[in-house]
Amino acid sequence: MTKRVLSSILFVSLIGILSSCSVTKRYQAPEINTDSLYRDINTTDTNTIAHLSWNEVFTDPALQSLIQKGLNYNPNLLSAYTRIQQAQAYFDQSKAALLPSLSIGAGATSAKTQYTLGASSAWELDIWGKLSSSKRAEFANLLQTEAAAKAIQTGLISSIANYYYRLLAMDEQLQITQQTVINWDTTVTTMKALKEAATVTEAAVVQSEAQRYAAEVTIPDLKQSIRETENALSILIGSAPGSIERGKLINQQTLSSLNAGVPAQLLANRPDVMQAELNFRTQFELTNVARASFYPTLSITGSAGFSSDVLSTLLDPGSWLASIGGSLTQPIFNGRANRTRLEVALAQQEEARLNFKNALLVAGQEVSNALSSYEMAKQKITIRAKQTDALQKSADYSQELLENGFANYTEVITARQSLLQAQLSSVNDHLQQLTAIVNLYRSLGGGWK
Repeated sequence: MTKRVLSSILFVSLIGILSSCSVTKRYQAPEINTDSLYRDINTTDTNTIAHLSWNEVFTDPALQSLIQKGLNYNPNLLSAYTRIQQAQAYFDQSKAALLPSLSIGAGATSAKTQYTLGASSAWELDIWGKLSSSKRAEFANLLQTEAAAKAIQTGLISSIANYYYRLLAMDEQLQITQQTVINWDTTVTTMKALKEAATVTEAAVVQSEAQRYAAEVTIPDLKQSIRETENALSILIGSAPGSIERGKLINQQTLSSLNAGVPAQLLANRPDVMQAELNFRTQFELTNVARASFYPTLSITGSAGFSSDVLSTLLDPGSWLASIGGSLTQPIFNGRANRTRLEVALAQQEEARLNFKNALLVAGQEVSNALSSYEMAKQKITIRAKQTDALQKSADYSQELLENGFANYTEVITARQSLLQAQLSSVNDHLQQLTAIVNLYRSLGGGWK
């Protein structure tokens, strides 16, 4: 290469380095206001249950075993890990684009016998920051796939826990219903005895039998729901549908305090929010790539090797040839492709920013809903306990009065129906409380650390 060519290349490179700052922009996270993101909650306490490991939140040994199986074998989570590997490969490729390429070759021509053996290299100088921006975009995409895997993990843990608690609740409701049927058997027997004593009519006996069957007919549906929930939970842990070992609803422990921290912590704790911000970062860097496409491409090429018309002298020193050169390519007219690329990139960047904002708003909504649901469940549990206690006494008194001929059979039926509904609702109240804890833990971004 002549000194003139070399000087030209160095001059253009220097101009490019100095100009690249104005072509590409340095990334800055979008400004998002997190104030009042949690409804009716204003605190500066940064303690949050999101920092707890999942086995500190879910202490039931059977549930812990299921969660661990899910983390080891869930197909969706394992698929997410493969997407991380794919993104890593693309990122490695983007780094290699900054380095010179090298290839070797050998050949022979038949028109005028000529034998060649050599190597060639090409290097595109990143004077406008296009290749660097592309690398940063791929890196953000890699981090985005990692965040997506974390989001799948937090969702998986919460789904397993929710299905597990639902199973425990249905077990409890099945037991209550089966006991109710047994209690109705006692009432029917009493009605038949009172009918023999001419205290009640046949209508009372038939009515009590109908109520007994009304309770019993719900049992198959409960068993079917239990079976379907077991099957769904089996899929989550990566196994074929089957029975699930589990404890009891009454033995479930809840956290002593549900600290939600401050809304700004969602930016670092909640994976889907991080994923949305990283997607914006990817689109930001791709916009830089689109901007840089308007500017010249400077490439340096070189080759070296042997060439001879006699194969036996191919490797002689006299057959050695070498060359080096540079090229500068400036896009002039390409059917508006570069402008379209930039316009689309800017629109996709704005779309990503709006999606990020929406992800944060949804996160705040879910945290607010979970906190409220937990508090409402606590209130219902307290009130329902009093209601159930009163209805249990009412049912016992009505049964005793009926046996002694002082109560109408309709009073017994009403008392037993009301008690059953209260008992089933009480189970739902406890399930709501447990589900609220699970949803709050997930909404705050817990489960992946």
